[in-house]
Amino acid sequence: MRHRKAHPLPTNDYERMVIANVDRYGWHCTSVSGGPGDGGPEFAYTVGLFHSYRQPEFIVFGLDPGIAHAILGILAAAAAADGMYVLDKPCDALVENYECVFVEVPRARLGDYVFSASWFYAGRVFPLYQVVWPDREGRYPWNEGATPDPRHEQPVLALEPLMTHPRATYRRH
Repeated sequence: MRHRKAHPLPTNDYERMVIANVDRYGWHCTSVSGGPGDGGPEFAYTVGLFHSYRQPEFIVFGLDPGIAHAILGILAAAAAADGMYVLDKPCDALVENYECVFVEVPRARLGDYVFSASWFYAGRVFPLYQVVWPDREGRYPWNEGATPDPRHEQPVLALEPLMTHPRATYRRH
């Protein structure tokens, strides 16, 4: 069931697109890639799920933007159908042959990555969960022996220290 509340007034084309997508589809996907020399990880996140469906927003790191969008799309479809996955159990419906887990992102971390969502909610509190995927052996980043892949950096926001500023270049989808 869709909930309707006022959203902020847009000041540029990107903000107008975010609002148009949330109004039309119930959500928007923001994809971000670390620019050359920025050292930031690639990630994507939702905007509008809490606004439209009273479900949390989601963020995923280290995946190709198309794959990240597909994963977030599965979560958005579940939110729209009022059938959100259980967030405190592994989920095998997002990545074939792997179980992802959901990790709640501390509120203090919202300003580090989800700029569009923070703008959209204009200071209102919203829940954010990180979708964490395992390595090829099924180990998560916090497990002993997990193999970090520098091409697919996946910081776990609940475990990482606060950032001062994630320099990144926005990519629209």
